Amino acid sequence: MMKDSSLKIFSGNSNPALAKEICKSLGVPLAEADVISFPDGESFVRINENVRGADVFIIQSTCNPANQNLMELFIMIDAARRASANRITAVIPFYGYARQDRKDQPRVPITSKLVANLLVSAGTDRVLTVDLHAQQIQGFFDIPVDHLYASPVLFQYLKDIDTKNLTLFSPDVGGMKMASAYASMLNVPLGFIAKRRTSAETVEATSLVGETEGRDILLVDDMTETAGTLCAAAKLLKEHGAKSVMAAVSHGVLNEMGYERLAGGMIDQLITTNTTPVQTRPGVPITVLSVADLLGEGIRRIHDNESVTGLFDIKGF
Repeated sequence: MMKDSSLKIFSGNSNPALAKEICKSLGVPLAEADVISFPDGESFVRINENVRGADVFIIQSTCNPANQNLMELFIMIDAARRASANRITAVIPFYGYARQDRKDQPRVPITSKLVANLLVSAGTDRVLTVDLHAQQIQGFFDIPVDHLYASPVLFQYLKDIDTKNLTLFSPDVGGMKMASAYASMLNVPLGFIAKRRTSAETVEATSLVGETEGRDILLVDDMTETAGTLCAAAKLLKEHGAKSVMAAVSHGVLNEMGYERLAGGMIDQLITTNTTPVQTRPGVPITVLSVADLLGEGIRRIHDNESVTGLFDIKGF
């Protein structure tokens, strides 16, 4: 339990339940701030505690509504900076706009770099985040970035499942590095699926490499929103004789289409974390694991100027 009065942890409106869990894990109170909206949608922030010279951590995932949550984060950072906080760390369990991390088409933005620039301009001194969509995003910042992984939390759950008949699959070629790490941790065979995206919401799984006949399959990915990739992969796997299909993803950024697809039964169980608020609904097989202890330990080590390397012990990659 920490009793350091110089540590101040604030939360925006994106995931207050996780912020309270983190504070409970650390044994510190959640600092008080008003984060509200004017009738026209503009955000208003007032910090209700003295933060002069304090080590301030602001917890805010940039999930839906992404633009609203981002503006809240920028304004909270600006408010803390103008109140003379000694150091401001943006704790972003889910870093939005990360899918646009390169210019792969004419006349498109690199939004993950833009958000990095805006965070620094607002007054952020440091960023703590979990499972970036692409690891090179760390290089978009000119300030320190502590990039934690959800793998220790997911592995703690997965290590208790029966792996004798398990094959681990990546739902696309781009996720092979992550899938290989999980396969090594669980000591199970590895496969992958080739996919073709036909629209922003629709994905077609075209072929697969790996053993599926009569096997239990575990798909791993960093995030799911519409569950299109996972369900298309599960459909192909079951057509090739898979006995069951589970999926483990770091960020369950599910929308209504995602919930509808999961209710269709192609995925027997979705395992995710609370980096974003995840609703559990009847008929939708979702297991939500908490990253509060992981982020709490990251905050404690940053505050005490300790190394966070030990948090990567089960990272695997």
